[in-house]
Parts: sequence; C-alpha cells; structure tokens
Amino acid sequence: MRIDAYTHFIPVGIIAAMDRVGGGQRDIGKRMRGVPCLYDLDARLRMLDAFPDYAQIIAYPSPPVEDVVGPDQVEAFTRIINDGLAALVERHRDRFPGFVGQVSLANVEGAVREAERAISQLGACGVQIYTNVAGAPIDQPQFEPFWSAMEQLDKPVWIHPARRADFADYRTEQRSLYEIWWTFGWSYETAAAMARLVFSKTLDRHPRLKPIVHHFGGIVPMLEGRIGPGWDQIGSRTSGEDLQALKNSLAKRPLDYFRESFYADTATFGSRIGTQAGLAFYPPENILFASDCPFDPEKGPGFIRDTQAILDSLDLPRETLDLIYRGNLERITGKTFVR
Repeated sequence: MRIDAYTHFIPVGIIAAMDRVGGGQRDIGKRMRGVPCLYDLDARLRMLDAFPDYAQIIAYPSPPVEDVVGPDQVEAFTRIINDGLAALVERHRDRFPGFVGQVSLANVEGAVREAERAISQLGACGVQIYTNVAGAPIDQPQFEPFWSAMEQLDKPVWIHPARRADFADYRTEQRSLYEIWWTFGWSYETAAAMARLVFSKTLDRHPRLKPIVHHFGGIVPMLEGRIGPGWDQIGSRTSGEDLQALKNSLAKRPLDYFRESFYADTATFGSRIGTQAGLAFYPPENILFASDCPFDPEKGPGFIRDTQAILDSLDLPRETLDLIYRGNLERITGKTFVR
C-alpha cells in the first residue's frame, strides 16, 4: 500500500469563507480554481479509482490564510479548514486515511490552540505551516511557543513554500516576472526556511521536532557542496558578525542538520533527476512518498503515476521502498494507515 504523504484538497467550507472576504483570487488563488480535483470531491474520487493500493494524506494548499485575513481571524479560518478535512477523512477513510491540520503563525496563541485541537480532537497527522508568515521568517522568537508545542505533541510539521509575485526578483523591480516567484522562488523559500531553523538553533532547542519539507527540500540536494564545505567556512564572506562562532556553537555540522533533522518528500513534479538527487542526499528513513496531487498538467493523476513509476524503476531495495511508501510516515506520525 502506498500512502501519499503530501496531497492537497480545499474543503468547501473554506472556499465559502474566503469568498465572503474576497480572498484567494490573486495569482495562486487563480491557479487553485483551475484544478477541479482540488475542490470537487466527486472528481477527486473518480480520479483515484485508477490507483489501487494507494491512498492520500490531504492538506490545504494555498493561499496562506494569513494572506487572506488578519491575525484576529486566522484561527477561525483554520478551524474551518481542519473541520472540513477531518470530515473527509471520516467519510472516505479508504481514500484519505489521514489529514494535515492547518495553523497560522500570524496568531501564535491561536496556532498552538488549533494544533492541539486538530491533533488531539480531530486526529490530524500533524500540522502545516508556510516557509514565511506574511513575509516574516519562521525562526523569529515570537514563534517559539509553536515549536515547543509541536515538540510536545510529537507530531510532524509540514512546511509548505510560500512566495508571491510581489516578492520581486531584483531590487529595482516591484514584482517577480515570468512566474519566477514560483518556479525558483518556492524552492529557495524552502531552503531558506530550513537554514533559518538550523542557524537560529530552533532545532537544537527542540531536537525532537519532525519538520517535513516539500519537494525534496527544493534546491537543497543540488547544493550539497555549498551547504557542506561551503558553510563549513561560514563567516569568511561576511564582516561585522562572528558567524564562525555561531557555527561552532551548533550541536552539529550545518550539513548534518539538512540531511538528518528534516524529512523530505518525493514531490518533484515527475522529475527523475530531481528524485535521484533527493534520494542521494537524504537517508532512506527521512524520505516520504508524495506526489503533490493534483497539480500536474492532467490536473490529478499525472504526478501520482509518474512519481510511482520513477521510484519503482530505480532498483531500490524492497525495504527502502517500504519505508518511503509508508513506513517512515507511520513512524513519525505514530499512526497505522493500513490495517
């Protein structure tokens, strides 16, 4: 049985709530509305009929709730998302054996409350946040209660990239062009968020955290040399800060955090090269099968089919495939998805 650890669905309740406030219409919101399997349950279930021995963990996609409403409303909006996802799991457990709760760090106290509710009352596998909080990095001191809570709850944190067209590619411009904000920006966002959790010592303070990064950690596997011997020399390129002292105060080498302290999924948009790079970088016990369904050109089945085909063609040991397809996810969530 293959359990897809990172797929997306938008519950009908949050669509209605966002429509009431006029949210979700710009850029990425436009993309979401063009994929019926993302919000049409009947279409999603029909599509899944083509995949035996396969089930999906479902998570809300984008836009981030904090990009739609203010801090005073984000908790209520995430409750709507989580209630909707939990109801889908309850009704269609054979297709959706679990869901990822949604929280918003724009209201940290609310995020902690909703994480506890989603996990303890609704049965969520963990919770999802984004690589930034309305532009703020996720390693800031105000977010510390969230990381403490997730370590205590002993559930994973799915970290989804977030970057919009108003993140310009160059200082002289106001907007990113040609969807560079998405094609390259999201992969950079993921890598930058990982680095902030490392160098802020968030992972040292909370060694039992289980962060899951999307898309094999974005650009990280291809930059092993810069992360390894490159960051071993941190500070040699910077004046005014003693970054070498910071590195020496870490519990381990920067590269080792990236390899060992994060879990990474196989959602590479059907890229064999990207999959091979990710498999070479992370240890087998830190890799989770995921397709990013339904964001393929076919709007549903394409990346499921392609990702499975790539993994099955690489002559990986059966034990490794079992870990990637289900075992690792069951271990870090503490759940059994196949009975």
